[in-house]
Amino acid sequence: MCGRYAASRRPEDLAGIFEIEKWEPEETLDADYNVAPTKEVHAVLSRPLKDADDPRPVRQLRTLKWGLVPSWSKTPEGGARMINARAETVHEKPSYRRAFAARRCILPADGYYEWVTGKQERDLEVEGKKKRPRKQPYFVTPADGSVFAMAGLYEFWRDRTLPDDHPLAWWVTCSVITTEAETTPLAVAPEQGPHSLAEIHPRMPLMLTPDRWDAWLDPSRTDPEDLRGLLAPPPPGLMRAYPVTTAVSNVRNNGPELLKELAAPEEGTLF
Repeated sequence: MCGRYAASRRPEDLAGIFEIEKWEPEETLDADYNVAPTKEVHAVLSRPLKDADDPRPVRQLRTLKWGLVPSWSKTPEGGARMINARAETVHEKPSYRRAFAARRCILPADGYYEWVTGKQERDLEVEGKKKRPRKQPYFVTPADGSVFAMAGLYEFWRDRTLPDDHPLAWWVTCSVITTEAETTPLAVAPEQGPHSLAEIHPRMPLMLTPDRWDAWLDPSRTDPEDLRGLLAPPPPGLMRAYPVTTAVSNVRNNGPELLKELAAPEEGTLF
């Protein structure tokens, strides 16, 4: 799954990486090293500009809320639970299939966090001696330092309790697509700890390599069967993972220190 990630690149850098044609300075977000559900996030998408004479899709950097609210929802309350969409079923699930066909985006990240229950803690849990095992967070990121381009969906939702001209009348929300985690060895693995993504968690965000960005963002591609071919996992061996401070477990903590690699898992959380 993807429940927390880091996104520190500046909008002007993202504009260069993704060949952005349009972005609004007032929508600029600060670097966020602990992105959690319901937060605002940067998303790359292609669609015609509002009130423009040219119907051509324009690649834009937009600010969306993480936690998809389907257009047909009566309230936005379920958005916090719809942060991930499974690649295997995204084309058929009522909450996601319309967005999959017409509103796909890329969510740029440095990488994502995932938590592993330490072996000693798991043994205690099995013995019934500890109810809440301590978990060691790992940061997963491209080994070459490139952007982690997560496949995403976005949707529009109208709050009918507000007038048309109200700034919050329209919500634009998004979800991260996940896939089965790789079982092949990591490009760089910690000395003490997991040696594949699957050993960390059975799911992972679907990373899109640059050769798939244009096709994924192309709004003219609407056939679900055609699009499902874009959901294939990236080539193996592109990622590294390393232990980071358990401070990341508290969403109120935020800063580059959360990405600092630990020499070994923290005490009590050994793999």
